[in-house]
Amino acid sequence: MFYFSTRDTNKKFTFEEIILNGLAEDGGLYIPERTPNLKENDINELLSSDYETIAYEIIKQFTGETFKVDLLKEMIHDSYNSFRSDCVTPLRKIDDALSILELFHGPTLAFKDLAMQLLSRMIDEVLSRTRSKASIICATSGDTGGAAVTSFANKKNIKLFVLYPKGRISEVQRRFMSTVQADNVKVISIDGNFDDCQNIVKTLFNDRDFANNVRLTAVNSINWARIMIQIVYYFSALSQYKGYEKNINFIVPTGNFGDIFAGYIAKKMGLPIHKLVVATNINNILERCLKTGIYEVFDSIKTNSPSMDIQISSNFERLLFDLLNMNSTNVDKKMSELSTNGKFELSKFELDTFKNNFDAGSINQDETIKIIKDMYDKSHQIIDPHTAIAVGIHYKNRYKNSIVLSTAHAAKFPDTVEQAIGINPELPIMSEDIYKMQENIINLKSDVGEIKSYIKKNFRE
Repeated sequence: MFYFSTRDTNKKFTFEEIILNGLAEDGGLYIPERTPNLKENDINELLSSDYETIAYEIIKQFTGETFKVDLLKEMIHDSYNSFRSDCVTPLRKIDDALSILELFHGPTLAFKDLAMQLLSRMIDEVLSRTRSKASIICATSGDTGGAAVTSFANKKNIKLFVLYPKGRISEVQRRFMSTVQADNVKVISIDGNFDDCQNIVKTLFNDRDFANNVRLTAVNSINWARIMIQIVYYFSALSQYKGYEKNINFIVPTGNFGDIFAGYIAKKMGLPIHKLVVATNINNILERCLKTGIYEVFDSIKTNSPSMDIQISSNFERLLFDLLNMNSTNVDKKMSELSTNGKFELSKFELDTFKNNFDAGSINQDETIKIIKDMYDKSHQIIDPHTAIAVGIHYKNRYKNSIVLSTAHAAKFPDTVEQAIGINPELPIMSEDIYKMQENIINLKSDVGEIKSYIKKNFRE
């Protein structure tokens, strides 16, 4: 399997190269040259397997010969054997039309753990094999940072720098990052929003002298390996669903478009998915694009579902590559329009193709509170605000068969949940000490030069 950039299909790269590069030199995102097409018998066999087996069979399609069979299986086992659920991502039936896939049974109570635990082992293995060191830059709207810190802490070949928007993530999300005691981890609060953090990351990668000097790589969902690993739980969901041959809609709380794009790849591989539904708050750039064909950036608004407080959904570029019939020149043109004018427009054909695979909806803050309460009153399930938005869109659109991806444990957003139901959700026992531990945070301006100097200094230590 080879990969190329969404903005240049002439250069090909191996999986080992793209997992370390993170972002392509031209600013594009890596994408496999082809999507593996599984036969019906292969899919049926996967849907009768456990999580680790599904993970191995899916991931080996994309990694080629990068890892030996036994090593890949060992890394997968080590990544998931400490999850609090034996099936890793349990599916909970709510009623005849709705089930919830719980993706929060890892160490930091969020879906990001599923990819980050394995990604950290893959990167560490490649670096050890080549006797190399790397610096990882990570922008987070809340959950990615904690998952990255927990996964990469004390890895001797890696320095991790996490950027988060000051005051715009929950206390629990912040403490999962800031309380980990590891010399190779630096948690940095930025005066700005998530899009500012993400733009800093992209700018640092585009400075090729700097990026090469500190061996810069990324673990945000701009790194293809994150998408690849997240494909697995779409298969796992249907392996637990009775009557999976029906047309199932996956409703996905969406910010950076990575989680739902993984579902799109699963569907292209042959998984019987009907619609992938973008669930978002009032920062609904993707919903607006689906309805109008215009992708236009507005100012990000702070809400009680902070992981969705994003305007520039980076992984949409990967879908755009497909919508534009894999024409990297046209992708580059659209992204230049976005950079210059703050928007671009899809053609009728491109928009129709988008609509054939996706649906979308948005929920405001007051509705989110009401949905959390209604779900608790109806089923005694306590859900976080992002899951609540997806559940609300299911009921609003009256879908017949839905699986909602529950991307975070309710205890990560205690204030919002308590406002809704009068209960402060408890952290699992393994996480309860984070409120007692000392935090280690550096505050820097939203300035590329300042961030660059800080990384240079600490990478050499």
